[in-house]
Amino acid sequence: MSSKTRVYSQYGAVPFRIKRSGDIEIMLITSRDTGRWIVPKGWPISKLKPRQVAAQEAWEEAGLRGKIVGKAPLGHYLYSKAMEDEPPLTCKLTLFALQVSRQRKSWPEKGQRKTAWFDVATAAATVREPELAAIIAGVPRMVESQRPVSVGQKTDDPAEPIGLDVDRLVAKEKARQR
Repeated sequence: MSSKTRVYSQYGAVPFRIKRSGDIEIMLITSRDTGRWIVPKGWPISKLKPRQVAAQEAWEEAGLRGKIVGKAPLGHYLYSKAMEDEPPLTCKLTLFALQVSRQRKSWPEKGQRKTAWFDVATAAATVREPELAAIIAGVPRMVESQRPVSVGQKTDDPAEPIGLDVDRLVAKEKARQR
């Protein structure tokens, strides 16, 4: 990449859940253009912190509610984003762990994408980007170090309950579109 290449920021979520057995699963979604398996991601949103953007994208693209675990991202990587009728953009995707509490029955992009839960190894093997695969493969280490709580359990974790923010943001966005 040349020093003149502009790098655009994007933020995304690596949605995960912990089954009763203790096994971790990762939700992947399909892209709208090629149908390849990816994680929810999107452009910065004014007045939202990057981790809030990640939670918002998980809601819009997969109907997920949950909590961003910790304030630090899981990682980031550069990728080339194809654009219709324009040259591709170089994007830096910063990813946050989203512990999923539920998937709603309806969400803004339902019908435009498929969603599926995968065990960690299968999710890492399913995505095309090796950097994303490595970040997904690291989720069990993050879970062990963060020890996220069960949904509904009280916690001292400073991460705010993003699901409440997402509900507020969705209502605000609907009001703005009227």
